[in-house]
Amino acid sequence: MLHPNQLEVNDAWIGFRLNDAPIVTERDGDFDCLALMDAASCYIVGMETYSARATGPSKPESRHLLQQGHDRAGTWPSKMFVAEEQIPDELCQEAARLNIEVVMVPEDDLLVFIGDARDGFQERFGRTQ
Repeated sequence: MLHPNQLEVNDAWIGFRLNDAPIVTERDGDFDCLALMDAASCYIVGMETYSARATGPSKPESRHLLQQGHDRAGTWPSKMFVAEEQIPDELCQEAARLNIEVVMVPEDDLLVFIGDARDGFQERFGRTQ
């Protein structure tokens, strides 16, 4: 089981979806929110919204998310942990293009990292299911 104290700051990021179901808006349609978190500090280094009708963020949206992380962290991580079957291919492909090792893990293994962020998102935007 992974834990933040096993990692160094900026060594690994976690890519995860903040919402558990699409966020519904009248003006812009439904969307999902993807976040990048530094695994050691649990600090969110990037966040990107994309249409819930899409299978995930586009290549430019994925690049933008990763660049946000780089801009905030000042470096690229060596790894990015993602929950199995949760993160879209484009983000993983863009991370690999940047020589970031993508490590698929069971979502339960990431909850110690991402649980508070998801709870906070749901408090702010309400339950999405």
